[in-house]
Formats: sequence, structure tokens, C-alpha cells
Amino acid sequence: MSDFQEYLRFLVTLTAVLDPFLAVPIFLSVTSAANPAGRRRLAHIVTLTVFAVLAGSALFGEGLLRVIGASVPAFQVGGGLVLLLMALAMLNARVGEMRQTQAEARELESGERSGVVPLAVPLLAGPGAISTTIINAQKDGLVHVAALIVCIALVCGVLWWVLRIADAVGPKMGTTGLNIATRLLGLLLAAIAIQTMAEGLKGLFPGLA
Repeated sequence: MSDFQEYLRFLVTLTAVLDPFLAVPIFLSVTSAANPAGRRRLAHIVTLTVFAVLAGSALFGEGLLRVIGASVPAFQVGGGLVLLLMALAMLNARVGEMRQTQAEARELESGERSGVVPLAVPLLAGPGAISTTIINAQKDGLVHVAALIVCIALVCGVLWWVLRIADAVGPKMGTTGLNIATRLLGLLLAAIAIQTMAEGLKGLFPGLA
């Protein structure tokens, strides 16, 4: 796979994992009592938090794997399974407990949380996005990691833009439109998840290749 295809695949995967459209109704519910300036401020904070978590994963994820003694193929299988579970929830137009548990949802609805937690983490920058970033960062060279961080910044730019116009996009697309977008991203994510698991299994069991 060429470098361009590799980075394009990472962009598509990360966009599907973050799924900004899935966050729109939750963002609107959190900011229902906020003024436009408050919504913009929360959109900035959420986006910066997501970028910081994922950029940190790209920089330090490889070191973490070495510390815990996990091989890259094993992490690919585990990360692919996480992505597949998320994709199945997205195909059913649900958030899924992989992103947000019922307790976290209740905290968010009751106003006990500011919105950064659990909206930014773990709803957006959760296990799926973090594992995707760590898997793709397993390649020597700061240039590669820097390119991944640029890709993360691009995806976060899309996330920021969607959150900024959430109050206009949400009502126009409606529940059905948002669910269709989420299901399409879920279908892409399911295919990528299976591919990731297949690559990990070939690394663990070379005889399967």
C-alpha cells in the first residue's frame, strides 16, 4: 500500500470512528441552554481535547505497547474488534456502550458534566479512535507520525466545523438524515475493522497468509 493510500485510509477510518454526525444531537442537547458564544466555546474545547488525545496517542502509543509487552498484530486484532463493535452499533444508528455507557449518558443529561467529558472523551476520542491512531503510528520515523498528526488535525477540523453548524445542520437533516449518515460511516468502519483484524491475524499466524 502506498503512503498516499495509507494516509487516505487513516483519514477515512478516523472520520468514521469519530462520526461527527453522531455527536450532533448530543452536542445540541448539552448546549440547549447555552448562547451562541457558549456553543462556539464548547465546540473549540471539545475539538482541541480530541486533537490532544489523538496526537498524544500517535506520539506515545508505540511506547505504551512496549511497556505492556503487546505486539502490533495482537493490538490490531483487539483494535479491529473494538472498531467492529462500534460499527455494529452505528449500523443500528446507536451510540453503543463502547462510546458511552448509560451512566455517562445520564450524567450528561443531568448536567453533572460540562460536555467535554464524556462528549470529547470517550464519546469521540474513545477506545476506537485511540486504537486506530496507535495502530497506524506503528512505523519508524517522525515524518510518519507528523503526517498522522496532520491527518488528525484535518479530521478535527471537520469535527469542529460540524459542531459549529450543529444548530443549523441538526434540524435540517433531522433524526433520519443523521442516522443515514451514521449508518453509511458504520458500513465503511465495519469493512475497515475486518481488514485490520485480518492483517493482525496474518501477523500472529503467518501460515494464514
